[in-house]
Amino acid sequence: MGAILSITFPIYAALGLGYGIVWKGWFTPEDMRRFGAYVLNIALPALIFSAVAARNPAEVFQPGYVLAYGLGGVATIAVSFVLFTLRGVDPRRRALGVMGSTCPNNGFVGYPIMLLTFPDLAGVILALNLLVENLILIPTCLLLMELAGSTPGQPLLPKLRGILWNMAKMPMLIALALGIVVSLSGLSLPGPVLRFVDMLAASAGALSLVVIGGSLVGLPMHGNRSLAAQIAASKLLLHPALVAGAAAVLLGAGLVTLPEELHSAVILSAAMPMFGIYTVLAQRQGLEGAASLAMLTATSLAFVTLTVLLWLLV
Repeated sequence: MGAILSITFPIYAALGLGYGIVWKGWFTPEDMRRFGAYVLNIALPALIFSAVAARNPAEVFQPGYVLAYGLGGVATIAVSFVLFTLRGVDPRRRALGVMGSTCPNNGFVGYPIMLLTFPDLAGVILALNLLVENLILIPTCLLLMELAGSTPGQPLLPKLRGILWNMAKMPMLIALALGIVVSLSGLSLPGPVLRFVDMLAASAGALSLVVIGGSLVGLPMHGNRSLAAQIAASKLLLHPALVAGAAAVLLGAGLVTLPEELHSAVILSAAMPMFGIYTVLAQRQGLEGAASLAMLTATSLAFVTLTVLLWLLV
């Protein structure tokens, strides 16, 4: 258990530090947004490019991982959609619940945990996660939210095209594409360039956690508590369970191979709390209260669920 706490304690200590420095007024929420923009647009893209460009393409693309993570994520969308429908919530709250259940924060929370757990694979794991999340899971959830807030009969294709185009312009996906090009070409980048990229990448881990902790300060704490509890439970329990089930089926049927470390990593990746812009997206639907409650609950309780999963898997 000491080895597990050596992973989870630094993560939550950094989250607590971020919360404390904003709560005390040493930094402002606006500072956190600027730090977050740096991590999202510079540090994490540098990290992904460095991790992918320096490896053989066969090491980077792991079809077993992508299939297990993708199928488990799609299953989470379907099952959570049914569960929130059975609850009787309106389409906007149902879309909010599905997104919160399915879209993990692997950039700001998952990567630091993987860095401590699987240091040699953390960058590749992040790249694989972002590939599935940004091409399948997030666009599907955004489409559900768009449909929930739109007039019936509006064309679907332009909405989907707009979502995918916005995703394609994300610096992290551009960095992933460039890294794949360099990896496939076999080119060796100059040493000073690699050191510069690695220096930027090294700034991603701790700062991302401080940003998430600081971003929790001042969240609106009014909203549907039972809905928020269901969203948090779905994110921390349902999503990793369905990804684990998808991996078990694929491996049991002999359809894929998955190294032990990546098998553990794909389940852990699904167990992260929801991504940081969840409350921002919920504001468009006027549901930031329930989203804030869900994110705070999931981020807090993930200390327990991640500790248990690390104990079982690592």
